[in-house]
Amino acid sequence: MKRIRVAMIAPPWLAIPPDGYGGIENVLAVLVPSLMKLGVDVELFTVADSQVKSTKKHWLYKEHQYPKIHMPHYYAFPLLSSHLLFAINNILKDGGFDIVHDHNPYIGPSMLTHSDRSLPPVVHTLHGPPFTTKEDLKAGEADNMQMWKQLGLSKDINYVSISKALLKNAPKSIREQCLATIYNGINVWEFPFVEKKDDYFITLARFHPDKGQLLAIKACLRDGYHLKMAGTVGDLIKPKQVMMELANPLSLYRSLEDFRYFSDHIFPHLSDQIEYVGDIMGQAKMKFLSHAKALLYPVLWEEPFGMAPLEALACGTPVVAMARGALTEIIEHGVNGFLAHNSRELSYYMNRVDQIDPMNCRKSVAEKFSGSAMAQEYLNVYKRILKDSVTGI
Repeated sequence: MKRIRVAMIAPPWLAIPPDGYGGIENVLAVLVPSLMKLGVDVELFTVADSQVKSTKKHWLYKEHQYPKIHMPHYYAFPLLSSHLLFAINNILKDGGFDIVHDHNPYIGPSMLTHSDRSLPPVVHTLHGPPFTTKEDLKAGEADNMQMWKQLGLSKDINYVSISKALLKNAPKSIREQCLATIYNGINVWEFPFVEKKDDYFITLARFHPDKGQLLAIKACLRDGYHLKMAGTVGDLIKPKQVMMELANPLSLYRSLEDFRYFSDHIFPHLSDQIEYVGDIMGQAKMKFLSHAKALLYPVLWEEPFGMAPLEALACGTPVVAMARGALTEIIEHGVNGFLAHNSRELSYYMNRVDQIDPMNCRKSVAEKFSGSAMAQEYLNVYKRILKDSVTGI
């Protein structure tokens, strides 16, 4: 039987796997090898410093482009569009791919919809951001719905959503083209299971008002808990880098919402009790996750998914999160963590994390969010698309 050949288009911002922060890249670091174990040939369009095992790698840029991701769009957009055009042109030139699987939010479906009709069938994974709501517009957010409504006029793209919550506000035309909801997965065995926890809470996310780290700080200050916070501040990854920019009144980072959030709301609370440890990776990250009392995930937006909760749960570490977005699909209240609806409930459930069995945390990931399960579901989607293309459905 002929092996399915997939052109997997990753974003150009980070290598795969990433050294630290990286949502989509962490997913692809698991998905690509897992698909290959199922007999799929996966050729990855990425950056040259990606180390993930794949059938073949293609790249336009030698190094990851993350340092430029926060530049004005007229600087950053050409980098992203060049990467997509490079992938599309090479896929067309090759002529032998069965499926194109894209992971570039917004620009991927926009460019692939109007590409040469001789392209193979296209799958685009909806990673987020969420579809704009009326509340977002009132808050002054940019409206992405008009773009999705225009994309919905074309039937050239097959969508897959990473959560049911993400699809909640999608236009009808996009929901109709969405073939499945496939949860992100991790390789559970790569994460150390630790049953006896140390006496500290953690946050693990890029610093941004949506991530709600300030709520975690206030809860820990109120109840006297030790909090360790990890994550990027813009593209800064080390505490020393962040502190140097904070000390510079003319720092260009002041233009970034992420940096201002850290500067104005997080930095004033830092102490021996409230620590910022930078963007951690490798064994340091594993120890950080596995020894914590719980991961606090007090998001203030409709989170499309969330890889940090999966990683914590795999280590046997409970998650206390706001009941927003896909967190309601990841967290089983009272089983592997707790879902709060306000800051009062967040504090209440933080005091109950010792009631959660660490083994239940790990089991919840192994049963529902494994890399092998994710890969099998994507393979099922590929086969369905190819079958429909043969039968003309």
